[in-house]
Amino acid sequence: MSKQLAVIGTGVIGNGWIARALAQGWDVVAYDPDPQAPTRTRAFVANAWPSLEKLGLAVGADPARLTFVDSLEQAVKEADLIQENVPERIDIKRETLSAIDAAAAPNAIIGSSTSGFKPTELQTDCHNHPGRVMVAHPFNPVYLLPLVELVGGEATQSDHIDCAHALYQALAMRPLVVKREIEGHIADRLMEALWREALHLVNDGVATTEEIDAAVVYGCGLRWSLMGTFLTFHLAGGEQGMRHMLEQFGPALKLPWTKLEAPELTDELIDKVVEGCEHQAAGRPVSELDRRRDAFLVELLDLAQKYWPEAEGLEGRI
Repeated sequence: MSKQLAVIGTGVIGNGWIARALAQGWDVVAYDPDPQAPTRTRAFVANAWPSLEKLGLAVGADPARLTFVDSLEQAVKEADLIQENVPERIDIKRETLSAIDAAAAPNAIIGSSTSGFKPTELQTDCHNHPGRVMVAHPFNPVYLLPLVELVGGEATQSDHIDCAHALYQALAMRPLVVKREIEGHIADRLMEALWREALHLVNDGVATTEEIDAAVVYGCGLRWSLMGTFLTFHLAGGEQGMRHMLEQFGPALKLPWTKLEAPELTDELIDKVVEGCEHQAAGRPVSELDRRRDAFLVELLDLAQKYWPEAEGLEGRI
């Protein structure tokens, strides 16, 4: 029997969840109070669908399996998995999650796409089954990028996490269970550090936005797409690996190379960043850039999967 995903809030992230679930042959029920939401969502799915077709559709995949309803309660009542994507304000999220918890079936898992809040904060007003309310943080574009960070709160038990893990795997995602709740989880904390350093480089006149992006695209980003940070540095140590790398380059950690505290977001800095990004976009609309990004990611994922752990017989590895 097919699974059903309920999506509450259909911005970029919510629509990404919808496209992914449809491509995996799920039924999707969505709710958004904006009367224009159904039109926007269907246009979003149509724009993403060619890339999903190239990546490979599951049996039964069909955009027609999306239904919009008129209330949150109607959306969640029969769902196996519920994904909340309302604005990143704790009061709105807590109110929404409380309503979802009150209306959802007892065994449904409720995931929040929050990029920063702790799950215990999100569970506060959920009085029915708070343990099944957790962080399920994806990455844009959700319909292509497979990582989802799963973070349980104080009320969450291991069986809640296990159930969520299985459901997100059924959406062809790679769930990463975060052992301890922390603001920003794992990946966003790493991206935030790079983002702050990049803003300093622009602010100090060291580089333009284009030059900074080039440093990632043609350098470290190519390695990161396969090995990440730690394994990349492990290789930097030669045959002796990480231990030698730390012995050789560890002292440099004491040097003032980075400025992790963000610079003041002055009008001048905002203008530099905006003008730089507009130069990089070169007049192309976001929808066109989305399609170009997606085409690249489809080809990259096709290549990367040949080198992921399971391709080497290392089952159960992330």
